[in-house]
Amino acid sequence: MIVWYPSRMRAKTLWMAVCVVMSAFAAGLAAPARLDAPSTVSGYVALLLVNETPFPGERGWVSEQDTKAGMLAILWVLESRLKHVPAGYRQEHIASERCDDVIDVITAGGEKGQCDGFYRDAAGRFVTVDRVRERVEYLERCASKGEPGRFARLLDYAAGLARAYVEGGIAEADRFAGLRDVAGIAVTGRAYSWMTDRNNYAPGGSFVRIPDGQQGSLGGNRFFTLRRKN
Repeated sequence: MIVWYPSRMRAKTLWMAVCVVMSAFAAGLAAPARLDAPSTVSGYVALLLVNETPFPGERGWVSEQDTKAGMLAILWVLESRLKHVPAGYRQEHIASERCDDVIDVITAGGEKGQCDGFYRDAAGRFVTVDRVRERVEYLERCASKGEPGRFARLLDYAAGLARAYVEGGIAEADRFAGLRDVAGIAVTGRAYSWMTDRNNYAPGGSFVRIPDGQQGSLGGNRFFTLRRKN
């Protein structure tokens, strides 16, 4: 039997190769979660989902599951404003203007409109204010440190949810679709608005606050349905 003993140079080269592979593997584990480009529909939708929900250490943070549920509920609000206008209402009543697609819903009303900080510029491109981009860049830096954790999973969830929506709709059920009564008020079902979950924040008009007992508080936000008109 012939036993091969590597020379010192060969052993050093082999060890360096192993180190390179291990470093590459570690870098792969810590690869930053990335949203699609904000100039794409899926990237812009994901940007909104991330911007409107809390991450670890931020005001309103409860848990990873709660933030994901908040993202999903927000996406359902966008879809409901676009495709599920209830009887007795016009789209302008719930989205401030006529909307043909989800980008129209997000940017309705301009920079201080339906989704604060999300708007179309003079060239018609959908953009955001600086603070939105700066926060997402910070979250992506957090997600890139160490092995993938909550930050990375939440960013990946938002990205995946937005991509799936653009490609084929929402697979997960709308938890508010079956609402018919809120504190004795007949309602339409579905949520049509959300606001930061504080008692003094409310959209007014025909919107009805969904209480905690009906899961109205998710991802640092309070969700609102509509009074039924017929």
